Amino acid sequence: MSKLVLYGLDISPPVRACLLTLRALDLPFEYKIIDLLSGDHRTEEFLQKNPQHTVPLLDDDGTLIWDSHAICCYLVDKYAQSDDLYPKDLVKRAKLEQRLYFDASVLFMPLRNISVPYFYKKVSTVPQEKIDNITDAYVHLENFLDESPYLTGDTVTIADFCCGATASSLPAVLSIDPEKYPKITAWLARLGELPYYKEANANGAEQYIEILKDVFTIVE
Repeated sequence: MSKLVLYGLDISPPVRACLLTLRALDLPFEYKIIDLLSGDHRTEEFLQKNPQHTVPLLDDDGTLIWDSHAICCYLVDKYAQSDDLYPKDLVKRAKLEQRLYFDASVLFMPLRNISVPYFYKKVSTVPQEKIDNITDAYVHLENFLDESPYLTGDTVTIADFCCGATASSLPAVLSIDPEKYPKITAWLARLGELPYYKEANANGAEQYIEILKDVFTIVE
């Protein structure tokens, strides 16, 4: 088996999605911490590997892949003994990939658009419109869980890893009300029962929330 190296840091939801996938597949890998606030992602060495200077970055014996969704798909396609985490059936895969695109464009972006200005420029005022975007994402996510325990059916997939890593971090900005969103609450609790969840995701999510808790002021 080729040597896998994942570059990232624990507070990053996309990095944690990859950590969940690696743990679920029980793959040996090296984890190299990239401190974004210290500029590790802007070094010449890192830019040669990923000119987009983002994490996560996967190095699979010289094959370089960035974007968490692409990494998770690649890992399952190449190394999984079954297709449970990323079905080969085109209809099932299309539904799963819709959830991945939802994570990238609807669920994660509101969090990124609030947290990045704070991390790099200490911007702590947040327009209500950005909070409303998170509320909209919660409503959609709740609806996706209306008919099944996981995002695409009765078994966990990489869609749950990607969306779960983001959703478990969003309370840093807007809490998930269990009365309004009982299905999201139950789904996250279900993911929390996975034997590798705490190490791969929960610890980093808790750190992320602790950093951003009570930081933001919402303005109309």
